Amino acid sequence: MDWGTELWDQCDIIEKHTQSGLELVEKYVKFVKERTEIEQSYAKQLRNLSKKYNQKRSNKDEPDCRLSSYQSFVDILNEMNDYAGQRELIAENMIMNICIDLTKYLQELKQERKTYLLEAKKAQQSLESTYKQLDNSKKRFEREWREAERAALYAEKTDQDINATKADVEKAKQQAHMRARVAEDCKNDYAAQLQKYNKEQSQFYFNDMPLIFNKLQDLDERRIRKLGHGYILFSDTEKNVMPIIGKCLEGITKAGTNVNEKNDTMVIIEQNKSGFERPGDVEFEDYSQGINRASSDSSLGTPKGPLDLLGKNKSKNFWLFKRNKKFTPDRIMPTVTEDFGHLPPEQRRKRLQHKLEEISKELQKEADQSEALGKMKDVYEKNPQMGDPASLATQISQTSQNIERLRGELNKYETWLSEAGVRGDTLRYRAHSFNNNGAHEVLSPDGAHSDASTPDPSQAIYAEFDDDFEDEEPAAPIGKCTAMYNFPGASEGTISMQEGEVLAVVEEDKGDGWTRVRRHNGDEGYIPTSYVTITLNK
Repeated sequence: MDWGTELWDQCDIIEKHTQSGLELVEKYVKFVKERTEIEQSYAKQLRNLSKKYNQKRSNKDEPDCRLSSYQSFVDILNEMNDYAGQRELIAENMIMNICIDLTKYLQELKQERKTYLLEAKKAQQSLESTYKQLDNSKKRFEREWREAERAALYAEKTDQDINATKADVEKAKQQAHMRARVAEDCKNDYAAQLQKYNKEQSQFYFNDMPLIFNKLQDLDERRIRKLGHGYILFSDTEKNVMPIIGKCLEGITKAGTNVNEKNDTMVIIEQNKSGFERPGDVEFEDYSQGINRASSDSSLGTPKGPLDLLGKNKSKNFWLFKRNKKFTPDRIMPTVTEDFGHLPPEQRRKRLQHKLEEISKELQKEADQSEALGKMKDVYEKNPQMGDPASLATQISQTSQNIERLRGELNKYETWLSEAGVRGDTLRYRAHSFNNNGAHEVLSPDGAHSDASTPDPSQAIYAEFDDDFEDEEPAAPIGKCTAMYNFPGASEGTISMQEGEVLAVVEEDKGDGWTRVRRHNGDEGYIPTSYVTITLNK
C-alpha cells in the first residue's frame, strides 16, 4: 500500500503529517542536547568533588599516605575522576552521533520535502489553468450559441415580415449564418479544451500526484528509520562505555577490599614507635628522715618516664593523654633539629636511615654525572671538532663540589646514626664510598674495595643500590613459618607474603614484633611476627 493510491485525495493531510514528523526529529535533537548538558554538568561536579577531596592529600610525605585505608580512598577519588571522564565521553558521543548527524539529515529532509511540495503545487496550478481555459471556452460557446439562436430567429422573423425588403431578409440570413459558424467554432474549441483538461486531469490524479505522494512517503519512512536509529544510539552510546564504567566501579570495589586493618596497625606502630621504655616505679621519699633517698636498685638504668628523657620538669605528672589543649609555655613543641634529636629513638633511627638513603642516591647520581662528563671531556680532547673540552670545566668543577658536599653530609649522618645506636634487628644501612674522580666503590663481601669506575655500558646510567643483605653470607634457617594473612611489604627492608605461603625463618623476633625470613629464591626481609605461625627447628 502506498500513499499515491490510498491517499490520492489527502494532499493536505500528507503535508501536515510530514511537517509533524520533521518537528518530532527537531524535538528529539533538543531532548538529546539537554541530556548531554546534564551529563556534562554531572561530570564536572564529579571532577570538582574528586579534586576537592584529593588536593589536600597529594603530599606523599604525610604519615597517613602509607595506610591502606588512605590509599584506597585516593584510589576511589581517582576512579571517580575516570568515571566522570566516561560521562563526558557519553555526552560528546551523543552530540556527534545523534545531535549533529540528525540535524544535518533533518535539513536535507526539509529541502527534499520542499521540492516535492513545490512540484505538487506546480502540477495543481497547471491543472487549474487548464480548467480555467476550459471554463472560458465553455462560456464563450454558450454565449455564441445563444447569439446564433437569436440571429436565426431574427432572420426567420424578417423573412416572414411582408414589410421587410429583400435586402433586409438577405442581411438577416447572412448574420444568422455567420453567428451559427462562430458558435460552431466555439463548440469545437470547447470540445478541444475539454479533451485537453480531461487528459491533464487524468495525468494529474493517476501519475503526477501519486508519484509525488510516493516520494513523500519514502521521505517519511526514511525519516522514521533514521529517527529509530537515533533512539538506538541513545542507548548504545551509554552501553559502549559501560565496560569502562564497570572497571571504574570494580576499581572502587577493589580499593575497598585492599583495606587491611592489620597492615595499617603495623604501619602506625612502625611510624610512631618511640623506643622508650615504660617509666619505672616512683620511689618513696621519706621526708621523716629528712633526706631524699637515691634511686632504688630496682629502678637503676630505667628512666623515670618520658619527661625525664625529654628533659622535662621531673615534678610534673606524666599523662598518656592530654587533658586539655590550652597553650602554655610548658606545651611548646621541641625544636626540630637536623640530626632529628627531637624525635624518639626509634623514629630518629628511621629518619636518619631514610636521610642516608636519599643522600647516597644523590651522591651516586652526581658520581655518574662526573664519570659521564669525564668521558665527554676525553672525547672532546680526541676529537676537537665535536666540542671544546674547556667548556666542560665549569660543570666538572660544580659536580666535584657537589660530591664533596654530599660526602660530608653522608659522613655526618652516618655518625649520627651510629650515635643513635642501630640495633641488630634494625635494617642495616650499607653506604657506598666514592673515589676522588667521582666513581663509586662498593665494599665486597670480604671487606675489600671493588672498583666500579668502569660500568657496563648496557646498564642504565643510574646504577641500582645493592640489597641490604648482599654483604652477608646466607644464614642457615632456624625454622619455618606459615603466613596467616597477606602482607604487602611496602616499607623499606620488609618482604611481601601471601596467605598460606611458607617461608624460612632466619632470625627470631628480638622483641620489636618483626621476624626475619627468607624465600626459596633467596629474597630476605622482615615480616610482622603476629602475621605468621612459627615452627623452630629442634
